[in-house]
Amino acid sequence: MEKYSMPTRIYSGTDSLDKLNEFKNESILMVCDAFLPGTPTLKKIEDEIDPSNKCEEFSDVKPDPPLTNIMEGIQQFLKLRPTIMVAIGGGSAIDTAKAIRFFGEKIGKLDIKCFIAVPTTSGTGSEVTNTAVVSDTEAKRKIPILEDYLTPDIALLDPELVMTAPKSVTAFSGMDVLTHALEALVATNATLFSDALAEEAIDVITHCLVECYQHGDNTKARKIVHEASNIAGTAFNNAGLGICHSIAHQIGANFHVPHGLANTMLLPYVVAYNTSNSKTAMHKVAVAAKKAGIAAPSVGDKLAVQRMIGKIRQMARQMDCPMTLKDFGVDPKDAYAAADTVVANAKKDATFPTNPVDPTDEDLKKVYEAVIR
Repeated sequence: MEKYSMPTRIYSGTDSLDKLNEFKNESILMVCDAFLPGTPTLKKIEDEIDPSNKCEEFSDVKPDPPLTNIMEGIQQFLKLRPTIMVAIGGGSAIDTAKAIRFFGEKIGKLDIKCFIAVPTTSGTGSEVTNTAVVSDTEAKRKIPILEDYLTPDIALLDPELVMTAPKSVTAFSGMDVLTHALEALVATNATLFSDALAEEAIDVITHCLVECYQHGDNTKARKIVHEASNIAGTAFNNAGLGICHSIAHQIGANFHVPHGLANTMLLPYVVAYNTSNSKTAMHKVAVAAKKAGIAAPSVGDKLAVQRMIGKIRQMARQMDCPMTLKDFGVDPKDAYAAADTVVANAKKDATFPTNPVDPTDEDLKKVYEAVIR
């Protein structure tokens, strides 16, 4: 029996924050990126919250949320005992909020009424997923927490909130969307529902992301990429992901490479590996390439996949993405030395089981080592 679920109510547009006006006489915990307090972005959101609410902010959010910071947020959660949570920021902020909720509700024996996510990057899709990825810094591992109830009840997609993002954030987070879509498309739990969303996200990102990078004030392009991030998140929340993410999580944990960039480096090799070892994966990627106009309708599947891989590399070049760990600044000796640890932990990652091909340790090592230098 296949299951398809889309529990989050999604509001998109420059007036989407108006939904916050509906909450009255609540205790609200806002979890936001560290740089947001005092900015016009956060003030815009705060101005939408009715003064009858008791509102506190937790902003000690760090990339790849470490458990130590999450524990601090849990302490604030237990003191306030919120009825509403609002997560504001990129994937790290939303994941931090999910983790605070996960532990806070268990320890405090309470249930919040509503969980709202306001993404300020177009990338993770965390506003519609049941997953929070946290970091155990001592073990140098990323640990996904997967619980359906962690899926936000409401997602507010205001394109104006992403227009001031640094160009590198636009590039890396946008390529993360493409990775979500391409991995969900071929994942073992894929369905017709998730395929439709993944294919549309691939089409949008390959046509609009570079425009957002080059012209960040293009509201129309920003809105559609923001929505593509959301539907790619819905796709992988239902279908699963694969070894691009399982290896990328380890690269991030070991070398602090931004998650979207780690995926960008790995994606051409993962697409090549999966499609070379699965006819179904090859056909699905080829169909997506043709629907997006990346490959002509008449070409064979193998050539269409090559066109898709070429498109990934072209977009990375156009957005100045370092495509090796060496180019990012990691010493190749350190990267090679970590290979066995990366492989071992990648196999333990929650995204690993839904890869369309069951890779050997040597396969994983080859994919990882391909991005070292």
